[in-house]
Amino acid sequence: MLDMSTVVVIGGGYGGSAVAKALDAEADVVLVEPRDAFVNAAGSLRALTRPDWAGNLFFPYDGLLAGGRVVRDRAASVDPHGVTLASGARIDADHIVLATGSSYSYPGKPAAESTADALDHLRRTHKELADAGHVLIAGAGPVGLELAGEIKDVWPDKRVTVVDPGTELLPGFLPEVRADLHRALDALGVELRLGTTVSPPVEPGRLGAFTADGVTADIWFRAHGVRVNSDYLADGRLTTPGPRGTVPVTGTLNVVGYDHVYALGDITDLPEAKMAGYAMQHAEVVATNISARLRGEDPTATYDPAPHPMILLPLGPRGGVGQFPSPEGPFAVPVETVVEYKGADLFTSRFAAQFGIER
Repeated sequence: MLDMSTVVVIGGGYGGSAVAKALDAEADVVLVEPRDAFVNAAGSLRALTRPDWAGNLFFPYDGLLAGGRVVRDRAASVDPHGVTLASGARIDADHIVLATGSSYSYPGKPAAESTADALDHLRRTHKELADAGHVLIAGAGPVGLELAGEIKDVWPDKRVTVVDPGTELLPGFLPEVRADLHRALDALGVELRLGTTVSPPVEPGRLGAFTADGVTADIWFRAHGVRVNSDYLADGRLTTPGPRGTVPVTGTLNVVGYDHVYALGDITDLPEAKMAGYAMQHAEVVATNISARLRGEDPTATYDPAPHPMILLPLGPRGGVGQFPSPEGPFAVPVETVVEYKGADLFTSRFAAQFGIER
């Protein structure tokens, strides 16, 4: 018979929600999450350019757990025995999972905690964007380039300029992937200014012509600035985050020093990009190991970061580039694969099934 221990999962993002769902039938699962719905951040840029699609971004937590519960609150402190919430409430735990992810500049990730407020913000920004003739995007990483692709798909004639202090796109990826990306951006008419830094004098996401560092535009968006959400560990009662806010983990994704505390996703110090796909892979390992402990067995599942990076980078619903790993090394994937796996619906159907929603 399974031990119905209490498993507290802090953070209901990609990894946290997956762990909570996987353990729901085996344990007393408590998911601590301040938002009223899961946000599929992979779709946030399309939600900005297509407000009629924006509802697909949010998945209420009501349908995630059958036996467990979701506590809409924020962790203020964690110790080896449980979690103290911002409200002052205390949840004792037999197993703890740190899955608080990271914050990112809007519109890469909506900031509002309520679905209604987030949708209102996206719709207001859409109106500003729709009236802009020239859009500046600061940051030529995946988020900035995806945003450029979504804008060009809706408004092909709108001028879009992407600037970045780096001198190349997707450093570390295969030359053919990077070449495909340049060709795709050229075909869309996206202007690239690499090796360039721009400091607009106006608030991002607001309509208003400006000239900065030789670039004139009507609106701009920031597409850089990941910040790991680990402030609740600052008191050191559980572990001490590193300079970037991450925590050290073992091969079984235990927080170093504890056999009943796990971490996954962006908060881990693993040498890999902070990507939703990796967080969901971490979740499988964590759920498997906690399940083993609930049965009184030794956890044996381990996670090894891939030696080569992977990416699916849509440029609107019909374009993009990608790279997958394989035992023989990384390989470029055709645009059809990018569209099928991500670009067409940005994982909407996958999360609809996970959260018990028909769409």
